[in-house]
Amino acid sequence: MAGGRSDPYLGFNFTVEIDSMVVGGFSEVSGMEADTEVHEFREGGLNEYMHKRAGPTKYTGNLVLKRGISDAAGLWSWYADVLQGNIQRKTVSIVLLDSACQEQRRWSFQRAYPVKWTGPNLRAVSAEIAVESVELAHEGLLPGAPSKSQQMGLGVEFSVQVSAGISISADISIG
Repeated sequence: MAGGRSDPYLGFNFTVEIDSMVVGGFSEVSGMEADTEVHEFREGGLNEYMHKRAGPTKYTGNLVLKRGISDAAGLWSWYADVLQGNIQRKTVSIVLLDSACQEQRRWSFQRAYPVKWTGPNLRAVSAEIAVESVELAHEGLLPGAPSKSQQMGLGVEFSVQVSAGISISADISIG
């Protein structure tokens, strides 16, 4: 690894996009899970191991978004439409940022819609932020291209100058 150390990304630096629009600050996102079934079978006369083949992938839970209640009522409005029978499916993306707020990872869940809304716990003796939670059903992760900083490859640059005024330079990228 050229250039130094690579620390893990911090879990608090993220945004949530719904249909490519950032929809406010969230305190928590959970339910980002995928589970691929494994089918095992024996081959006659082969006792050393079982063959393992990938089966279908299931998204075992719903996506849960939590945030402090504010003037932005977009999530509640979306769920209120569902209550009226108007299901609007949208793409919901969770975007992990680095310390310079540059996108490093993106998980996009396709055809999501709200299936549960939980209001805040209100207590007069507490100074906590009023938090709402919205649970989204979805039809799985969209395959996406890695961000530019994630793309694996090998880059080599070199430059040669000859005293007679001739210069040669090259930029080679593999990946």
